[in-house]
Parts: sequence; structure tokens; C-alpha cells
Amino acid sequence: MGYLSNGFDERNQQNDLGAVVHSGREILFQAFNWESHKYDWWRNLEMKVPDIAKCGFTSAWLPPATHSFAPQGYVPQNLYSLNSSYGSEHQLRALLQKMKQYKVRTMADIVINHRCGTTQGHGGMYNRYDGIPLPWDEHAVTSCTGGLGNQSTGDNFHGFPNIDHSQQFVRKDITAWLQWLRNSVGFQDFRFDFARGYSAKYVKEYIEGAKPLFSVGEYWDSCNYNGHGLDYNQDGHRQRIINWIDGTGQLSTAFDFTTKGILQEAVKGQLWRLRDPQGKPPGLMGWWPSRAVTFLDNHDTGSTQAHWPFPSNHILEGYAYILTHPGIPSVFYDHFYDWGDSIHDKIVKLMDIRKRQDIHSRSSIRIMEAQPNLYSAIIGENVCMKIGDGSWCPTGREWSLATCGHGYAVWQK
Repeated sequence: MGYLSNGFDERNQQNDLGAVVHSGREILFQAFNWESHKYDWWRNLEMKVPDIAKCGFTSAWLPPATHSFAPQGYVPQNLYSLNSSYGSEHQLRALLQKMKQYKVRTMADIVINHRCGTTQGHGGMYNRYDGIPLPWDEHAVTSCTGGLGNQSTGDNFHGFPNIDHSQQFVRKDITAWLQWLRNSVGFQDFRFDFARGYSAKYVKEYIEGAKPLFSVGEYWDSCNYNGHGLDYNQDGHRQRIINWIDGTGQLSTAFDFTTKGILQEAVKGQLWRLRDPQGKPPGLMGWWPSRAVTFLDNHDTGSTQAHWPFPSNHILEGYAYILTHPGIPSVFYDHFYDWGDSIHDKIVKLMDIRKRQDIHSRSSIRIMEAQPNLYSAIIGENVCMKIGDGSWCPTGREWSLATCGHGYAVWQK
């Protein structure tokens, strides 16, 4: 059975927070979209676990599993209730057990920047949490969002009480909740939602306290633009993500929003963007690939929200890029299961090449061409690829075509 090769010996490595990152052989799966709450989601995913495992995913990011004021899960209220619009606690635990059986780790979506109150308190705002576990008062809410706590240590998420992580009692309660998710519920990995909203040093404390095997932060801010569109140089953008990773004690990875922003412009006939002035990939991947989780879309950028979608007619070129390159690639549910069997199978083929040729987060890369209509690169010793409609193929009889499609081709030795 193919899924056995995904095995990760948690017993030996559960105390080493960096073991998974050091391996560099992760392939993540975002296992939901913005509408998933409408579709008996835990049961739907349970049926797909064998395929998720067989295709080679190491970790599946699930939507927020706790009770929420909004059905998508991003306005949490009772953090200890696992009955949500995605299904019951019983269904969730059955899903987690099946994923464990198939050796796919489960990633919890950690929404701790804000929390919806139950009771009106200071200023007539819903900034108290009476009658539910973690019955915090107004001192748990930042003063800038209507509470009696301190100023926020990050950006405000408007419309809801923002949690004041500078309060020791708050951090103690959050750490205990994360330990419960990790040790009692069975989640193994964490994804930190809206990581711009609070200091990265608290993420470090939470990771050290709960010991997830793998963590990734959503540090999403705007790329650099000029009057004509996206700037070629995005060093400031990728440096801000690096600063956040450093703030976590380098314990967390981060989504590579820089690569997404550049790649989705590049595939429109601007493939010259994919080589920075130093000859490296221009996103976070080019500077710190072992901490860069690359992706094309997620529930915010794509799906029905479509805040910043990857061009749909270039999806496979995008996956040909991230699945053959350094960094830690992530695949979006919609592309994998909703866009037809052909796209599903072509993504699986690219994943299979990555695994068979042992491309990992730190694999070497030599960019051969970066022209408007052609990008090509050699990754490691045994893989090369191109995207765009320009003509290119590797020299040497040892190369054979491994897979190709509209706008992309991959060769292997």
C-alpha cells in the first residue's frame, strides 16, 4: 500500500519540534474550502482518507474544529466544544483516528487572534465569556478592540474582540487548550490563523508548550505594487515573513505568500519574474526554503471568496513549479477534488516525481532560463522542468520526459 511510505515515527520524534522541518519531505493538503461547512465535512473527508494517503500527503490541514459564531469556524467562541458546522465531535474523532491509521498527520487550524464574546461587558461590547469554558473577562480583550487589556501586539482584526496575549492567564489557558487538542483530541500539526495579529513570540511559547510536530503561520500582508502592477523586487515582503519566523524562534514555517504573488503574475507571460537579481527563486522559497510553505490558493484567496485567486487556466503550471521546487508544497482541496479527475491525476503525477526523485525543502536549484514566455530550472541532480510556451529541453541523453501538459514539462534521469 502506497500510504505506508508516508510513515512518520512520532514516538521517536515527538519531543523534537524540528524533526519534521529538518526532514523537509512534507507535502501538505488543505482539506477544505470556504463552503465545506455545508457538506457533512468530517464524513466526506473520512471517505477520502485512503486516496489522500495513497497520493503521498504527509499532513492534512482541517478547518477550525471548535464551536464558532460563523459556520466557517473563524469566529470561535467555545473553544472546548468540538461540535461545529463541519460535524459532531464523534465524527471528528473518527476522522482523526482514520487519518492516524493511514499515517497522515492532522493539522488543526488555530484561531486565537480573536474570540466572540457571550456577554456584554465594558462599554456595552461583547467582550466577556461568561457561561462557557475559559470564562475570561474584559481584561482578556485588547484595549484597541473594546476590552480592558493592553494594546494589541499586532494588527487588529476588526469587528470582533481581539485576544490580549500579553496577559499571562490568557497564555496559560491557550497553552492548556492547545495541549488538549494535541494530546487528547489527536491533532499533530498546527496552522496559526491571522498570525499578523499578535506577536510571534507568543507563537513560540505555544509551540514549546503544546509540541506540535509541524507548524505553519498565516503571515499575509500585501506584496509591493507600483502604478504599473506588481514590483519585480519583493525583498521587503519576504523579509517581513522571515522576521515573523525568526520571532517564533524559527520553530514555525510560514505560508509563502511572496511566491504566490509573484508566480500568479509570472504565468501570465512574465516568467522573467521567477529569477531574482541573485539568480534565486524570488519568494520566501529563495531565501529560506526549509521554512517556506508554497501554495497556489486557499479558502481565502480562492474558493468562493476569491480574494486573490491564481489564474485558473494556469493551475497546472503553478503546481509544476511548486511541486518540483524547494520549499514545502501545499495542494488546495478544490484543485485536487473539484476540478476533475484529469487535474487530480496530473497533480498526483507531479507529487510522485517529487517523492521518487527525493526533492525536498532544501533541494538545490539552478535556474536556466527566465524569459517572458519561458522558465526552466534543474532541481537537485535528477529533475528539470519548464513552464511557458517557449521552447526548451535539457541536453543529454540521460534525461527522459516524466510528465507534461499544457504549458509545462518535467524531465527526470
